[in-house]
Amino acid sequence: MKRRLTLHFPREAVHQPITYRLAVDFDVAAKILRAQVAPNQSGTMVVELSGDIDELQAAELWLESLGLGINRAPGQIRIDRERCVDCGICSGVCPSGALSFSAPAWRLAFDAQRCLVCEQCIPSCPLEAITLVLDQP
Repeated sequence: MKRRLTLHFPREAVHQPITYRLAVDFDVAAKILRAQVAPNQSGTMVVELSGDIDELQAAELWLESLGLGINRAPGQIRIDRERCVDCGICSGVCPSGALSFSAPAWRLAFDAQRCLVCEQCIPSCPLEAITLVLDQP
């Protein structure tokens, strides 16, 4: 099973070997999608965790016990290509670069692997061509 999480590190937890401990103690693989972590500062890391569901739950409890804040991605962003007119407005608000718009094709490109599911693109679309598709429990 996979879960995409945004981890918010308090200043005191930045020095912890988080991804190493996830692998060794919980048998959970952590694919770092984006990170902004610096010594003696609070930080943020977007990770995709892979492993057994029980191990994932135990790992999340451990992360919370360290004082890390956890945001769970509630679903996936979907672009309705029938409605999209490739205006590129959404690419201007996308912090991860998952939405891009460039020459020579001038067509909107969406890289779901880079998407943080921050949902900033949804209200920016004038034609409501971007939606959040919720995960089924």
